[in-house]
Amino acid sequence: MPKVGIVMGSDSDMKVMGKAADMLEKFGIDYEMTIISAHREPDVFYEYAKSAEAKDFKVIIAGAGMAAHLPGMCAAIFPMPVIGIPMSGKNLEGVDALYSIVQMPPGIPVATVAIDGGANAAILAAKILATSDPELLQKLKDYTAEMKETVQKKAEKLEKIGHKEYIKQM
Repeated sequence: MPKVGIVMGSDSDMKVMGKAADMLEKFGIDYEMTIISAHREPDVFYEYAKSAEAKDFKVIIAGAGMAAHLPGMCAAIFPMPVIGIPMSGKNLEGVDALYSIVQMPPGIPVATVAIDGGANAAILAAKILATSDPELLQKLKDYTAEMKETVQKKAEKLEKIGHKEYIKQM
């Protein structure tokens, strides 16, 4: 199975990036996770991004906050898809990172998910990989069916017990 690289700029991003790893595991996708600061160790970062193709990575999920250069720099070096996750922060609540990741110059695209959107980044990576993997595509279809069933069960519960009781049980 093709691999996904998961890279974050700081261990403070682990909670969000862990959701990406959990989702990849759910789909049976092999990944490698690491922490690299594009600003504090540019030589290490460059080697990571440059060697990702040789490691058989097909997608990189890169999470970063504030100036959020990690996803864009991955996209500048790695020739395959990069998915950026803007991290919420204490100053601008992740809007700065969102703008930094989504506003890439022409020729250097980064797919961008919601602020702290670790799970969606992994689902997007799975969808990219599923274009050439029928088994993974079926897992994604099954996951979609599970989500539908979950919502339907919640609607049935609401109808049965009413909103006031539903809220009490939340």
